[in-house]
Amino acid sequence: MKKVFSFLAIIAIILVSNCSRIEENNDPVIGIWSNANTSSDNETNKQTTSKQEWIFNDAYLGRYHDLQNGSITMKTDFKWTQKNGVYTVSYPGLPDKTNDVFVIVDKSPEGVLLQDQNGGLIALRE
Repeated sequence: MKKVFSFLAIIAIILVSNCSRIEENNDPVIGIWSNANTSSDNETNKQTTSKQEWIFNDAYLGRYHDLQNGSITMKTDFKWTQKNGVYTVSYPGLPDKTNDVFVIVDKSPEGVLLQDQNGGLIALRE
């Protein structure tokens, strides 16, 4: 009786473990995207570097960083959706920040780009 019970328990564990398959998300936006700018102050002759970075994952979530001279000044999580090639990024942790809406342009001399719907550059793929 113990052998039969053990055998049935093993079969049940195998069946339960095979039922939970996670769908694979191969969206082209998954990865790290950034936009870096450098500005100079003519009076102090100092250069300031600012960088925005979006890290998209396959669970329709991500992390946004705003960096000034290499130091993180803002960090928050975001949600993203895609419909007909148009991506919308919402920032639930930042109620004052508006949603970003963009498209991917993959044929560019600079590389793969994120552009807003008017053609303005948002970020480059790293």
